[in-house]
This record gives sequence, structure tokens and C-alpha cells, in this order.
Amino acid sequence: MSDAQHVRHRRHVLVLPDRDAAEELSETLTERLGLAEEPQLVRDALAGEDDAEDAQWLVVFEDSDAAYDPGRLDELAAEHEGWREAE
Repeated sequence: MSDAQHVRHRRHVLVLPDRDAAEELSETLTERLGLAEEPQLVRDALAGEDDAEDAQWLVVFEDSDAAYDPGRLDELAAEHEGWREAE
């Protein structure tokens, strides 16, 4: 892969407060962006916390052509009380 191709590829990580919000956002992204594959949902326990309630959920998806506007992803995450991790 050339450097130009590598720069264009992105992995987006959206952080949500709970599983329900992550699942809802995953469905929204698939519908609105026409993703070929559903985003991956990952439970991310907060450092030092053992309680399952103290976990964030990550919605992760590949953007091989860097086609999705980070600003729009920020807005969608915020609608679900979350945020997008900056690269």
C-alpha cells in the first residue's frame, strides 16, 4: 500500500455511554451511511473500574476511502450522548 493510500484509510471509533446507545448508533450509521458491514461493538471498561456499569461502548468501523465526514460523525455520536475519538 502506498503512503497516499494509507493516509486515506481511516478507522473511526465512536464512544458511547452504554450498549443500547452503541447498538442504536450502529444501526443509524449502517442505514444513513450505507455501510457494507455493520460496525463492530466493543465494551471498553474504564481504567480501575470492575463494575460492569462503569463501561463505555465503542462503535468501530473502517473507512477505506476516507469517505465519511468526521464532523458528521461527531454530530451522530453526540445525538447518542457520545463522541468520536480523534485520530
